Amino acid sequence: MKPIRRVAVLGAGTMGSRIAAHLANAQVPSLLLDIVLPNQKNRDQAARNGVDAGLKSRPGAFFVAEGTRLITTGTFDDDIAKIKDCDWIIEAVSEDIAIKRALYDKVIAHRTPGTIVSTNTSGIPLAHIAEGYPKEFRQHFLGTHFFNPPRYLHLAEIIPGPATKPEILAFISDFCDRHLGKGVVPCKDTPNFIGNRIGTFFGSTVQSLTVQHDLTIEEVDALTGPLIGLPKSASYRLLDIVGVDVWAHVTKNLYDATEHDPYRERFKMEPFIMEMIERGWLGDKRGQGFFKRVGKDREIHAIDRKTLEYHVADKPRFTSLETIRKFESLSERLKAVITLDDKAGRFIWQLLSDHIVYAATMVPEISDRIVEIDRAMRWGYANAAGPFELWDAMGFVETARRIEAEGRALPENVLRMLSAGAQSFYQYADRDRNPGTEYFDLAGSGYKELEPRPGVTVLADLKRARGVVRKNSGASLIDLGDGVLCCEFHGKMNAIGDDIGQILTTGLTELETNFEAMVIGNQGDNFSAGANLMMVLLAAQEQEWDELDAAINRFQQINMALKYAPKPVVAAPFGMALGGGCEIPLHCTRVQASAELYMGLVEVGVGLIPAGGGCKELLIRSRDLRKVFEQIGFAKVSGSAAEARAFRFLRDGDGISMNGERLIDDAKQLALSLVPGYSAGAPRTDITVSGEEGFALMKMGLWTAQQGGYISAYDVFVGEKLAHILSGGRLSGNPQVSEQYLLDLEREAFLSLCGRAETQARMQHMLKTGKPLRN
Repeated sequence: MKPIRRVAVLGAGTMGSRIAAHLANAQVPSLLLDIVLPNQKNRDQAARNGVDAGLKSRPGAFFVAEGTRLITTGTFDDDIAKIKDCDWIIEAVSEDIAIKRALYDKVIAHRTPGTIVSTNTSGIPLAHIAEGYPKEFRQHFLGTHFFNPPRYLHLAEIIPGPATKPEILAFISDFCDRHLGKGVVPCKDTPNFIGNRIGTFFGSTVQSLTVQHDLTIEEVDALTGPLIGLPKSASYRLLDIVGVDVWAHVTKNLYDATEHDPYRERFKMEPFIMEMIERGWLGDKRGQGFFKRVGKDREIHAIDRKTLEYHVADKPRFTSLETIRKFESLSERLKAVITLDDKAGRFIWQLLSDHIVYAATMVPEISDRIVEIDRAMRWGYANAAGPFELWDAMGFVETARRIEAEGRALPENVLRMLSAGAQSFYQYADRDRNPGTEYFDLAGSGYKELEPRPGVTVLADLKRARGVVRKNSGASLIDLGDGVLCCEFHGKMNAIGDDIGQILTTGLTELETNFEAMVIGNQGDNFSAGANLMMVLLAAQEQEWDELDAAINRFQQINMALKYAPKPVVAAPFGMALGGGCEIPLHCTRVQASAELYMGLVEVGVGLIPAGGGCKELLIRSRDLRKVFEQIGFAKVSGSAAEARAFRFLRDGDGISMNGERLIDDAKQLALSLVPGYSAGAPRTDITVSGEEGFALMKMGLWTAQQGGYISAYDVFVGEKLAHILSGGRLSGNPQVSEQYLLDLEREAFLSLCGRAETQARMQHMLKTGKPLRN
């Protein structure tokens, strides 16, 4: 199979343009074509508009703005012949089979034989799209259903056409996984495939139960978010993001295509939603939907579904949930909430029980296995658990018996499962210190082994199968195999404290004697949000200066020990890597970063400066003093790993993993590659600093920013502390200093700022509100 070096994307609407943007993120050039718009200066304006929309969208479609250079725009009329030079053609035009087939007629006329062609349709049967086309075309034709936005939603559904070659399916699946970072789910060519079939049923059930249980829009969103393992966008806020009209279109298509679905009537829209569509209240794209923002303060208003009038959005309080929300375990929360005999408990029980029963009913129609259904809901809808994982979390047997006791029918496949004495849909099957999982085969009978996914390491599974080398409340040491140790953070927000420091120190000792390399990584929500700010504030308020000085010094020396470790250390940051969570990777031998990396030295936001060696490392890495000063002084955070490289947080030789599931294994392989020929080195004593001249330039920059109204007087004070460090202590001449000298300056500045009332006020405000204070 020839490699994919260039892709044609046909259709520059929301999906097509975002797919092209994500191809650019993966460094794959694309040709983006669309219609010729009337009365436009540029014939390719439609495609240009798609690229511009991706650039302006929030969250952004591109890793970096320069990614647009990899997209060539054009039109169907003028440039369709250029698809002959593309290795993969992705069609993403309107969900109208006549429009699609008219375009495919043109594609067939210009496509090079052997070129792969896929449709991004969300529900039109592939057999209908490909009907009557040449055999060779149909053998290379498949469905690749990306979820919007493609950059952020992990799922890609791969659907075979009626004649697709197996090797084409395997090749595109592998490309989507490794190069585009997707979680690939093979689907059958059934209405709305897997994700949108189950997701649409869930959303339709939410809307039906909203009316049945007489709940407000705000109440429903309070009940269908993180409490039950769904994103914060919950239900109605999600529809505003997606577009209420888009939701209606998907739901109607599903209703029309599922004549034999026993739950078909669930796909009828509630009248109040249809009325909103009639009025053009379609969500964010029209400025109002279920919610809207009002006035200069952008106050959030919510719609009353009975009157269709807006009011200041309520913040519902369910007394029965106050304690339950604090349970960290999803299983504990679910078991507690479904037993509540109030409107919250009754609503959630009916919603989830309908959801899981419907998912089971769809086996084997939409999928032969429960595994693909669970993955589709986790990866495509960002749910914490798919329907069968939810059923296990609530208790399989207890939940099934309760449904039966209520006089509701269970699917035949679930009844067979109960008769077989099964206790759960999934069960562990670890052997010889290797993790394993079995799933119940609803389409057959009994448990089957879940095949391993080469290159995907799940730390929780390794800990279960092998135990840990050492652990405390904040971190653990795990044997990854092949002589590689992993230091996993697992505290709240993975905040850096003495517990993590102790495990890192122990890890370095283990590394010296028992392992060949070490990886620092975890699989929580974020790599690390930084230092434990509460502990810093308490120490400052109690004036425990010696203790605080010692703690900072310990962190500095741990980072230096990582930098000059006896064997390679690779950090695997992802998500937020802020403050101290940025400084640890800065000191590692190499970094293998997730493509989605929000990395920065953000201490100035709370009136402090980086004191774990962050200033020192950026000063060493960059010759542009002004850029370093602004980067730290304005607390700049990368919007991706690609931007982190531009910020010099990543260097040449550091890697980027497009697929976050592969991050730990990619880091392990990088660490092993460094073992031959590794040399620890020694702390530097030859760092050239700018001295008085550099300090004066940075001080001038602060004055200019203050005069422009961009920073406060106290920002200037903090900025001068930073300038003092970056200039090397305002030395004269062309001085050279040591790493330890710069660390001492960092620690001294940090401590002096901790003693300031303004800094303590900033720390308090951040802890209370999550937002910086300008004082």
